Formats: sequence, C-alpha cells, structure tokens
Amino acid sequence: MKFQRRTLIAAAMAAMTASAIPAFAQEAKPAEPAQAAEQMPEGKVLPDIALGQESAPVTVIEYASFTCSHCAAFHDENLPKLKAEYIDTGKVKFIQRDVYFDAVGLWAGILARCGGDDKYYAVSDMIMGEQKTWLAASDGDGIAANLRKIGAKAGMTAEQMDACWNDKQKVADLIATFQKNATADAIEGTPTFIIAGEKVQNQPWEDLKKIIDAKIAEAEKKG
Repeated sequence: MKFQRRTLIAAAMAAMTASAIPAFAQEAKPAEPAQAAEQMPEGKVLPDIALGQESAPVTVIEYASFTCSHCAAFHDENLPKLKAEYIDTGKVKFIQRDVYFDAVGLWAGILARCGGDDKYYAVSDMIMGEQKTWLAASDGDGIAANLRKIGAKAGMTAEQMDACWNDKQKVADLIATFQKNATADAIEGTPTFIIAGEKVQNQPWEDLKKIIDAKIAEAEKKG
C-alpha cells in the first residue's frame, strides 16, 4: 500500500480528523483538521514492542498497516517462517511498527494495543488474519462490530474496548509514534522492512531470507 502523494502528517491528520475520539457510534460530524488537532493532547513516542531475544544479532522492523492486504499476506504466510527459523532461534529480534493510512487502520491499531504490550502480537495476528472478514463490512458501524468480535475473542470486554478507543492520549501517542518513526525511516508504503538498518521493500520470502542470512553472517563476523 502506498501513500499516494499524501505526506505522513496528512495521513495521520486524516486518521485523527475522522477519529478524534474513536467512538464508532458517534453521530457528530467529524471536526475540521485544525479543530481535531486542537482537541487532541500532545502525543509522546511509545517504545517498540519486540518479539525475540534482546541479544539477537539482527533486528527486523516491519512497517505495516492493518488495512494493507500485502501486510496481511506477510503475516499469514511469511511471519510464521520468520518466527520459527529466526526469532525463536535467537537470530532475529522482530518489531512491528504500525502505519495509519486511515481512521479504520487507527481503530485496529488501538485495538491491537488495548490488551497491553504482552498481548499486542497475538491481537495483531488476529486482526491481520481476519482482515478480509472485518474489512468486508459496508460501513463504519459494521467494521466496529467486526473489530469488537476480534477483541472479544482476545478476552477484552466491551467496556475495555470502549475505554481504549476513547483514550485521547493513547490515540495521540500512537499517531506521534507513527509519524516520528515512519518519517525518520522515509517510509512510503507498506509493508516495508528495515533489516539491520537497511530499508528493504516487500519481496518473496526466499529473497527476504537471503538478505536476513547475509545480515546475520555480517553481524557474526563483527561479533
């Protein structure tokens, strides 16, 4: 998925505007961009949530959007291979960084974080794995209902999800984190990977594997 000429700030502002208070049932007309920005607190950059050993010789960062079909395909097909061959064996530390192209992607991102850092990857996997189903709804209310089903399966209560979606500070923090990281790494589309500091575009697993293996060999020589 590409930004299609929208800047990172514009993309984040679009998400913020459509979801200044991410309550799906609200009927009020969304605020204008300047008004939405005024209503939001100042966001702080959140730390990464990592999978794998801190001492792993190579770090793989994936920039992903919950509304990106190629991101869902990577999580369904290639992330299990990456986990089994590299993360679980201590060779790679993996970090997913969420990108918000739209309000719906932001809603999903808030839900992924709602159960706490320890459940982030489990909930993220459910959202990615069921992407075609929950995005198939014809309107925002339908999407909200579908996301609620995923949250419920992850053990969240309706009250817990409402609290997360209406937490202005958390929304501001997630947007600030997305903006800072994606701008610093010059991210233009998803999924995009940063493998041992090198930006790598999405490609077949065997090609990604070759890059990861080369980076591991390079790190081992230095170590």
